[in-house]
Amino acid sequence: MTNIGPEQWLSALRSEGDTFASVPVDALDRPVPTCPEWDVAELIRHLGGVHRWVRRTFLGTTDEPRVNQHELSGQELVDWYRPNLDAIVAELTDRDPAEPVRSFVGDATVGFWCRRQAQETAMHRYDLDTAIRPGDERPIDSALAADGIDEWLELFVPRFLGLGPGIPADMVGMTMHLHADDIDGGEWSLALTADGIDWSRAHSKADAALRAGVSDLLLAVWHRTPLSDVQVFGDQAATAKILDLVHVT
Repeated sequence: MTNIGPEQWLSALRSEGDTFASVPVDALDRPVPTCPEWDVAELIRHLGGVHRWVRRTFLGTTDEPRVNQHELSGQELVDWYRPNLDAIVAELTDRDPAEPVRSFVGDATVGFWCRRQAQETAMHRYDLDTAIRPGDERPIDSALAADGIDEWLELFVPRFLGLGPGIPADMVGMTMHLHADDIDGGEWSLALTADGIDWSRAHSKADAALRAGVSDLLLAVWHRTPLSDVQVFGDQAATAKILDLVHVT
């Protein structure tokens, strides 16, 4: 279970988003290695569009002009991002985290969106770093990264397994252990079942285990870095098969 909450999520959303609001114009056409179909301009369009989509679709905001970010380029595009960041931060800050709202997985709370927007922005900031400072990418904050692994297990693994054909029969019973060696209590265990997964924040013997710093573990499960960037013990093929069940942009 996560040890951080709305205050930390909103702080991360703001600080990670600030990087996008100050992207040099001459970097906009650089390819983003971790999102192979995008350049930096498209990454900004995506993230700013997600901020706006959350406000309009799930938080009920309707009092803003519609701007098609796909028609923007250069400094105009960079300038477009800032008010979208400011607006989502203000909206989430001004509302009670326990307030019921909708989400793409059904009923949720404002706190759900504090977390999701922080995690989305942090992951895409790493994507941005791969384009504008390759080889010197900054890790995701350790507390946020641990929370991100919780969210991946709580939200995205069940969601993607539910949308797809389910667990292949030959994978039912496979187990995997994640061990973050740079934080206290950084262990997660998961087992594939016929209905999805069972997981816990605990140590256990498994078919395969991944060991690294917590930021590197999060990046690995989100397919931002190769498995060669972490230590893999046991059945490496099983590790790859389990992680390949969930791909999120």
